[in-house]
Amino acid sequence: MISNKLRRIVRCRYGERLAEVPRPVRAAFSSLYAPRLMDITTFLAHHGIAAQRFEHPPVMTVEESERLVPRLPGAKTKNLFLRDKKGARHFLVTVPHDIAVDLIALGVQLGAGRLGFASAERLLKHLGITPGSVSLLALVNDTAHAVEFVIDRRLWDANAVHAHPLVNDATMVIPHAELERFLAATGHSVRIIEVPGRDVDGP
Repeated sequence: MISNKLRRIVRCRYGERLAEVPRPVRAAFSSLYAPRLMDITTFLAHHGIAAQRFEHPPVMTVEESERLVPRLPGAKTKNLFLRDKKGARHFLVTVPHDIAVDLIALGVQLGAGRLGFASAERLLKHLGITPGSVSLLALVNDTAHAVEFVIDRRLWDANAVHAHPLVNDATMVIPHAELERFLAATGHSVRIIEVPGRDVDGP
């Protein structure tokens, strides 16, 4: 009951303006889902997937991640949970943290038409997580395989990538071989593309 009430309050007052949510509220919102950390840790251990875990203050945005997450090996990521216009297809798109994705061009490239951000309700339904905690590791909760996984080629070619372990107060560093092992364990195929966009600091 408490979690449902908190979700309604946050959504009603702030909508998608997550950066405006007070930090104590963010921490409480995130802590309600802390048990999922053990779920992903158990899953990784069961399948022999090795990944280093680093704790840090809760982060909701890339900007906060830049300030609060220590320098770690591997490539930093940004994750977009998207849907097509009809809500029939859902995509988890993982890209370098410093690019702004062109959603129109991406929709064309994926053959999905117009793309938009999926709601927090859809995120919870399909990936079992809340805004601020989106990462490729959330595919562990997509047992229906309703979400299509897309990753930028630069990240696929990286030695390791970063991912939240379903909560936003920790980051895991996942070597590429372990990433492939994880996807095999969840049964998800991967679409590797050059995601259209521009550098955030670029022209």
